[in-house]
Amino acid sequence: MYILGISCYYHDAAACILKDGELIAASAEERFSRIKHDSGFPRLSIDFCLKMAGITAQDVDYVVFYEKPLLKFERILLTALGTYPRSLTMFRESMIAWFNEKLWIKTHLRDELGIEDRKLLFVEHHLSHAASAFFASPYKEAAILTVDGVGEWTTAAIGTGKAVWDGEGTNAIDLVSETRFPHSLGLLYSAFTAYLGFQVNEGEYKVMGMAPFGEPTFMDKVYKVVNVGNDGSIKLDMDYFSYHYSATRTFNNQFVNLFGPAREPEIPFFTSRTHPERAGDAATRENERYANIAASIQRVTEDILIRMAQHAYEITGAKALCMAGGVALNSVANGRILDETPFEELWIQPEAGDAGGALGAALSAYHVLLGQPRKHVMETPYYGEEFTPDQIRTFLTQNNIPYVEAKDDNEMLDRTAETIINGGVVGWFQGRFEWGPRALGSRSILADPRREEMKDIVNVKIKFLEPFRPFAPVTLEEKANDFFEMGKYDGQMTPRFMLVVRPIFENKWDVIPAVTHVNGGGRLQTVKREHNSRYYGVIERFGQATGVPVLLNTSYHLRGEPIVTTPANAFNTFRKGALELLVMDRFLVYKDALDSNGNK
Repeated sequence: MYILGISCYYHDAAACILKDGELIAASAEERFSRIKHDSGFPRLSIDFCLKMAGITAQDVDYVVFYEKPLLKFERILLTALGTYPRSLTMFRESMIAWFNEKLWIKTHLRDELGIEDRKLLFVEHHLSHAASAFFASPYKEAAILTVDGVGEWTTAAIGTGKAVWDGEGTNAIDLVSETRFPHSLGLLYSAFTAYLGFQVNEGEYKVMGMAPFGEPTFMDKVYKVVNVGNDGSIKLDMDYFSYHYSATRTFNNQFVNLFGPAREPEIPFFTSRTHPERAGDAATRENERYANIAASIQRVTEDILIRMAQHAYEITGAKALCMAGGVALNSVANGRILDETPFEELWIQPEAGDAGGALGAALSAYHVLLGQPRKHVMETPYYGEEFTPDQIRTFLTQNNIPYVEAKDDNEMLDRTAETIINGGVVGWFQGRFEWGPRALGSRSILADPRREEMKDIVNVKIKFLEPFRPFAPVTLEEKANDFFEMGKYDGQMTPRFMLVVRPIFENKWDVIPAVTHVNGGGRLQTVKREHNSRYYGVIERFGQATGVPVLLNTSYHLRGEPIVTTPANAFNTFRKGALELLVMDRFLVYKDALDSNGNK
């Protein structure tokens, strides 16, 4: 049985395909279209999934959409009517979009894929999130927490999941508690994202990166705009927000009166911690105010999530917690959950946002609607496209790009580790690309974490990003306790997906300064040999040579672009940035073999 899951038309479009309950392929549309956060119909991702399954659209048994459009339309319509006349512009623009496209999703799916209506299924948004977390986890039963901006009406949900792996029984997901629009932790965080000069649905992780440069001195003001119950339920004071009636602005003038003037996008960010010589001047003080606001909304968000998780434990008594939804990508908050709640295990869907809803919809249909037993655990994220050695060689040859072909993996790994040890930055292109927003060893940029200057080299000279952005450390799973306070996260799956920040031992800060953020933490990734032998191998060789089995890992792309997908994408980024070596399979391209324009 083949089930195709689809998400589109709102944030990140994606597609995935299951064969008898096993995930065969999955990708966000942006990876193929090269349009960051592409929300359009995921034709390219669908074609890729069908190709990987070796079938056509007519061979698919069911196509499942990740939410129920009419329920979402109801929310938009009723919200617009309730906030009229302020909502007039948003209402007009929304109706154009809905009547041109979004209201006819069933027809679009049927016509695009050439399938019968009986094959089309729809699953509610937060149920898709819940299924993407629970049915991809290793657990037979668990508590579930989903938190995002908004689905149809729900913005957060708590429930339970039960799964049958063999024998008789019933798979079930029961969402027993919810928060409803307009009250939303995700939209609260996004309002501060916009206030701090970053793009909503894109810059939230920048707020998380900015927060450690400040102190949470604005928490009292944050709690003026959000009331939090002991169970983590929230109620926003909508007098401070405009996202419920405006398509262009998430906060209003009353919000500005409370927190001060908003930060202009793209202005340089620096504080006395980053530039001591500028301590006390007006620009530094203003930046430190923004950093303090970032620290405050980050701390409040963490505390709310902890309360939600605690409540989930109290009403379920489960040992394990599964999470999804865009807010589940807040790795600092995730790093506190097992430390501060009774849960013993935590599993987070690596594609936690809307793209992951495509997988959740397919899993929900297979396990709940069709009652099929569990077979699959998502132990790795590698479900994207792969390129064969012949395809890579052909690309290099046809474009007259000089390369060295290593005779085996040992030579390739030795050469890669040597480049990193000598201060070079490596573009790493191996195997199937990752499912989710993190680069986890298939499409990565790798560098020496012992060199503090690598922060600026990679941010400014390669990716052209803000200099305050932190980088992730990657280490061998069995070596994690040598550098990080792992606690209950030790040996679990979640750190494999770079979804939790853990404290770095203070005596290691000077050992791996390039991946130690200003707060002494790192959003680590752990690697097992059997999951990615080449990635494991280059970390292992670097560790053998230096005594530090840790690398700096960041996503392989330029600012404003999706993570690279093809050899052409990889070479284009290599050519434009200050990378010394590009490694694609066993093919090595050295920058010093190219001219100043990146050509032979």
